[in-house]
Amino acid sequence: MCGIVGFTGSSQAAGVLLDGLRRLEYRGYDSAGIAVHDGQRIEMVKASGSVDNLAARTAQGSALSGTSGIAHTRWATHGAPTDTNAHPHLSEHGLFAVVHNGIIENFAALRSELENEGYVFRSETDTEVVAHLLEKYYDGDFKRTVMRTAGRLEGSYVLGVLCADAPGTLFCVKEAGPLILGLGVGENFFASDVTALVSHTKNVVYMEDGEFAELTPEKVTVYDRTGREISKTVSHVVWDIEAAEKGGYEHFMMKEIMEQPRAVKSTVEPRIRDGRIVFEDFQLDREQLAAFNKIVITACGSAYHAGVVGKYVIEELCRVPVEVELASELRYRNPIIDEHTLLIVVSQSGETADTIAAMRECMERGAMSLAIVNVVGSTIARIADHVIYTHAGPEIAVATTKGYTTQLAALYLFAVWAAELLGKIDAQRYTELVEGIRALPSLVQRAIDLNVHVRYLAERWHGHESLFFIGRNIDYAAAMEGSLKLKEISYIHSEAYAAGELKHGTIALIDEKRLVVALCCQDALFDKMVSNIQEVKARGARVLGVAPEGNRRIFAEADDVLYSPRGEQLFAALPEIVPLQLFAYHIARENGCAIDKPRNLAKSVTVE
Repeated sequence: MCGIVGFTGSSQAAGVLLDGLRRLEYRGYDSAGIAVHDGQRIEMVKASGSVDNLAARTAQGSALSGTSGIAHTRWATHGAPTDTNAHPHLSEHGLFAVVHNGIIENFAALRSELENEGYVFRSETDTEVVAHLLEKYYDGDFKRTVMRTAGRLEGSYVLGVLCADAPGTLFCVKEAGPLILGLGVGENFFASDVTALVSHTKNVVYMEDGEFAELTPEKVTVYDRTGREISKTVSHVVWDIEAAEKGGYEHFMMKEIMEQPRAVKSTVEPRIRDGRIVFEDFQLDREQLAAFNKIVITACGSAYHAGVVGKYVIEELCRVPVEVELASELRYRNPIIDEHTLLIVVSQSGETADTIAAMRECMERGAMSLAIVNVVGSTIARIADHVIYTHAGPEIAVATTKGYTTQLAALYLFAVWAAELLGKIDAQRYTELVEGIRALPSLVQRAIDLNVHVRYLAERWHGHESLFFIGRNIDYAAAMEGSLKLKEISYIHSEAYAAGELKHGTIALIDEKRLVVALCCQDALFDKMVSNIQEVKARGARVLGVAPEGNRRIFAEADDVLYSPRGEQLFAALPEIVPLQLFAYHIARENGCAIDKPRNLAKSVTVE
């Protein structure tokens, strides 16, 4: 949440920083600001609303002169999204400017202390205490001042700092939030996401908690908490800037829906060789795997829904009990987890704060961790015992699409690999399942091709104020994600229910104004779903059915139909989510919603 970017070099900084902010805006878009050192002092401009407002206020950056600076796009936590509360924040006499991603948990005590010493606060934010602390501790040594200030802070935060006395020099600090350094020739950068850097450099350094860095145009130096210089590994970003552009689509979300065949192929194809699933990402032998008496999957949001699908598939194939836990709940429980537990951690960004905290709690209790993440070098990837990268490429839209489907593909690969290693499936079934996974990219493309009429359904149904999604077994897990997609981007109330639970309370809400989306992609449960459809239709509801391609019976029951291509039934949740993603997208478009940047949401939830 929130995006920060810093630059120092020989070019005019403002244009570089604005470009970085535009690529980070999916992380927060309540307000934005920029501070540039003009060689004499710090010049700052801030604007509530989008980065475009800031760009207009700075004449696309030309109104600010200077070759080093910092910038920020905000998702509000402390204080309303106003110009005053926007970052950067200046110290009382303009000596320091600071941008901040995260939460300073002890800011109230620090603010009271500083106010008692005569410091005047102009904003409602927790960040302003950092600016005043920097000025309070400044003794002419920029590095020492940053260290002393960081030592007073509690919480999860990333800081970028500019000092009027040090033109061309930036400092940045990482404590439980994403921070990446970009290494150029005669110029260097920091940012909260690699998307802000790849148009300038593909050589990056991933910072660890407790580290801080000093950047000048010629050099980047990384220090630990004690101020000792440390050596860091330079990584190379393998994708280019075109992957983070819209490519002619109206919205990033539609582009990313359409990228799913390629993204799923990138997850699957490298791991299937000569008909066998092969993981180079991690090594677990049969003895280790057999020693686990249960698997716990933890995640948040859509990743949690992927975990629910994973539970059905892993239990079916491996015959090992699987628990799926919301990370925001697991981190505050006293869970029954020990060295006989395999913890599977699912996160697109690898920086989800609740998931990181739950992961650390479980690992401290002895669990072995396997992370399924997209972002190489992310916090979760670094602290996990084993990693499966999804290779989905950059995902810019706040509502995940290819991030979710590639997580499912990774979970399917793991489930089949583990089942075969444990001796739970025979050779014929193993071959069938591997072929089922191999077919997933083409099934996703088929799901797109089958449902070109979804935009017309959206025209018919976009005015509904409340919807229900129902399904059984794996379809119920897919219904949870379909419902979330709709509410995230269209702002329509939507809930997912296990279809068999309708008569236990939910059916009281069914009337002639209600649309019910019924997922019917499990052949063995189709008749049961028909009964549920008849129950809601008897009470006046309209039904949008989701059924396997070629199923004609659904037309006798549903008012409208979306189709999912036929494949391995155990993997049905992946192709069947595609028409629901398209449905949510077109509903939101009909309603005039900000599809890529829905209100109140941010892409990566890096604070609690």
